[in-house]
Amino acid sequence: MLFQLQYPVYWDHLEFCDGFRKLLDHLQLDKVHLFGASLGGFLAQKFAEYTHKSPRVHSLILCNSFSDTSIFNQTWTANSFWLMPSFMLKKIVLGNFSSGPVDPMMADAIDFMVDRLESLGQSELASRLTLNCQNSYVEPHKIRDIPVTIMDVFDQSALSTEAKEEMYKLYPNARRAHLKTGGNFPYLCRSAEVNLYVQIHLLQFHGTKYAAIDPSMVSAEELEVQKGSLSLSQEEQ
Repeated sequence: MLFQLQYPVYWDHLEFCDGFRKLLDHLQLDKVHLFGASLGGFLAQKFAEYTHKSPRVHSLILCNSFSDTSIFNQTWTANSFWLMPSFMLKKIVLGNFSSGPVDPMMADAIDFMVDRLESLGQSELASRLTLNCQNSYVEPHKIRDIPVTIMDVFDQSALSTEAKEEMYKLYPNARRAHLKTGGNFPYLCRSAEVNLYVQIHLLQFHGTKYAAIDPSMVSAEELEVQKGSLSLSQEEQ
């Protein structure tokens, strides 16, 4: 089963983790594979950390994600976002969007995200910015046994080179999935490549209790393309 999570308003990471755990309990899901982009990737790591004594996360795919909120240099303002009006919060978010020339698919992805941004209310915007900037970091020793794929782009994104390098250090055994381009939203504008990387990540669990992909849905020809054309081998590390 595949679920896309649109979470409600939460004001701290512990509250989010508790809410997500209750959702899994309601869905009667023992353990899950999580794909998270940017803040979603950070929250996925925090949830894996939160449940490490009774694991609920079987694997992680982290796209353009980070492990420490201090990289945004906004921890001192995190507790004041709830006071700000919507237009100011939207301006903060839009400041991370690409402003230079981009290809049509990336432009469409940005337009889509701008539309989504317009649909969020003040409390939703404020809570997401609060979670993004609230002082917190991932404790790697609590999730070191979880299979991880780190997915990032070579072109410009909101994530700094230093933040990417920190992720590589945090997960030295992680598989790496590099996209030549994709900006902040590769899962939208480079969805075919992202989907292939996700399939490759999930293939390692085939035949186990936590298999998440039906191999009959992926042709042998497609698998060869995946393994041959995408740089997802640990040797490249």
